[in-house]
Order: sequence, then C-alpha cells, then structure tokens
Amino acid sequence: MRIAVITGASSGIGREFVRQIPKCYKRLDEIWLVARSTDKLKKIKEETEAAFPVSVRIFDGDLLRDYIFYRIKKELEIQKPDIRMLVNGAGFGKIGMTEDIAVDTQTEMIDLNCKALTRMTCLCLPYLSKGSRVLNIASASAFLPQPQFAVYAASKSYVLSFSRGLSMETAARGIVVTAVCPGPVDTPFFEVAGSDSSKMKKAVMVQPGAVVRQALWDTRNGRDISVFGMPMKGVKLATKILPDRILRIAMMRIFNTK
Repeated sequence: MRIAVITGASSGIGREFVRQIPKCYKRLDEIWLVARSTDKLKKIKEETEAAFPVSVRIFDGDLLRDYIFYRIKKELEIQKPDIRMLVNGAGFGKIGMTEDIAVDTQTEMIDLNCKALTRMTCLCLPYLSKGSRVLNIASASAFLPQPQFAVYAASKSYVLSFSRGLSMETAARGIVVTAVCPGPVDTPFFEVAGSDSSKMKKAVMVQPGAVVRQALWDTRNGRDISVFGMPMKGVKLATKILPDRILRIAMMRIFNTK
C-alpha cells in the first residue's frame, strides 16, 4: 500500500499539500492526515476523496502528546505501507520579545517544531523506500537569528540542519529529504503568532499554493532545500556572503529592535 503522511494537515501549508499531492502522485492508495482538529480533517477527507481516487485516513491528535504517535506506530506495524511521501507540516511560532512570551509557550514551540518532527520522521523512516520523499517545513528564518522571533527561528534552524544531515544519510537508500524554507506565507500561522511589526515581512508575503508547488518540484528534482521567491533566495544568499555584524544590524533595524 502506497501512502503519503501529512502532519499539520488541517490548515496552512499542510492543507495545501493535501490539495496538491494527489495531483502529482496519482498512484497513491491512501493519504494519512495528522492534526488536532477532527472536524476540519473530516471535511478535508470528504473533499479529497470526492476530487481524487484516493482514500484518506484521519489521525486526530496532538503531536505534543504520546498517544497520537502510538496510534500511528500501531497502524504502520499492521499495514506495513510504502510511505512515498512524508510531510512534516505541523508547527507554530510566537512573535514577541523572548522575556515577554510565556516559558511554556516557548518550550512547546521547541517540542512541536523540533521534537515532534524528529519523532515522526524516525517513526516513518523504516517504511520509506527508494524514491520516497520527506519534506520538512522549515522557514527562511532558519538562515539567521531573528529578534522577536528568537525561539521560532532557532527551532527552524534545527529543522534545516536535521533535514540536510538526514538527506546525506538516506541518499544511499534513494530517499530524498527536502527542507522547505519559505518566507512569510498567507496562512493562519500569524493568527497564532500574533502581529508582526516588520512591514518588510508583510511586503514579501506569498500564497501557500505557490510555496507547495515549488517544494514538490524541488523534491522531485532531488534538492535538499526549497526556497520560494527571489526575496527569500536573496536572504539565503546574503547570509552566505555578508558578515554576521552586518546581518545583525539589518535584522535589528527591520524589527525596530534597539
């Protein structure tokens, strides 16, 4: 049985992967959707099965809790599927000065963005085979530290580094691992993250459909990083050629941080 597994599937970039994957991978038997919102997942299941010849299985649960991983592990052991694509899309950020954000919120950010992503990847690795793809949703914020986004940016740096290291490990098995590093995307992300004082971020915000199309194209072409749009590609290049002191000054000015 050939399947795709998508976490964070109920909204945002994860939801967009649910829309686009069946168009690109028409031989899938099932798509496994992982997210907290049961009602949203049920609606997505109905819409997807009505539009594509693929079955959708729902795993509703919180990736900050053990239970959802036990459910998925048990089902993997029973079905022994061929996971053709794993999308680790679950994650969240919180905008603000580090001292002003609750400690529990910040540690949950690390647990979801880093720990849960790693746990899901390790759980699925034995079921990946030659030609399988892993897409880990990182961020352009992974390229350099960000004031007022310190923990989030650090967590995404972990995702980027983990993805690139894993990519080298799985190359011999013919498995491609791609870190997706978009800039600001027009999703419900900012409803949770809060308002952003940076006008530049708002100016370069893009639609999730374009980010996902680029990511699917890049992973099919074996790339370990997917960056959509010239502004974010420029950021990536700048972090390679500009001194750290200049980058720090630029970030502080962008975020109006003294």
